[in-house]
Amino acid sequence: MPREACLRCAAIVKSRTWWRHRGMIRDVGLTKNDTGTAQLNTLVERAGYLAVLPLVLCLAAVGLLPDYAWQELAQRAALAWGAVLLTAAAAVHWGLALAGQLPSTRARIAAVFAAALAGAAGVVVGGQRGLALLVVAHGGFWLYEKHALGELLPATHLALRRQVTFATCMLLALTMFVSDTAGLS
Repeated sequence: MPREACLRCAAIVKSRTWWRHRGMIRDVGLTKNDTGTAQLNTLVERAGYLAVLPLVLCLAAVGLLPDYAWQELAQRAALAWGAVLLTAAAAVHWGLALAGQLPSTRARIAAVFAAALAGAAGVVVGGQRGLALLVVAHGGFWLYEKHALGELLPATHLALRRQVTFATCMLLALTMFVSDTAGLS
């Protein structure tokens, strides 16, 4: 086999298996529609990440404060802030529909209201069950965004939402586990 043919075969094989050689850590941010490669305005991106800071503080308070009443207050604050984040994510879709940027079908409007109701239900249920409900609701709304609206939403929005949703779900779940250890319901 001539050298040129070998190089051509190697290029074809390499193009088909490029994903195997890139490393798992670098591929975490990439998805089918390449939302991980989109760049955001750094101020907007930082504000998005700062939105989960209250959840970090609530987690630390539930785990580190010595008084049961303060731990319970921190748990309730985590519930409230998780509901606020979920409702804010749904409000973005509501605003896009009102502005005519996102087609408003009954299913989309129902999804927006379902997210807001799930946030409210998490606060009403309270405790560890409320935290679990918010984790499921955040994850479910992200899946809805990605699969039902992935082609209609900007890649930068999906990239930021994916990372903020992951952080939110992890922090709410950790708060739930720490609440259990602290003896909170």
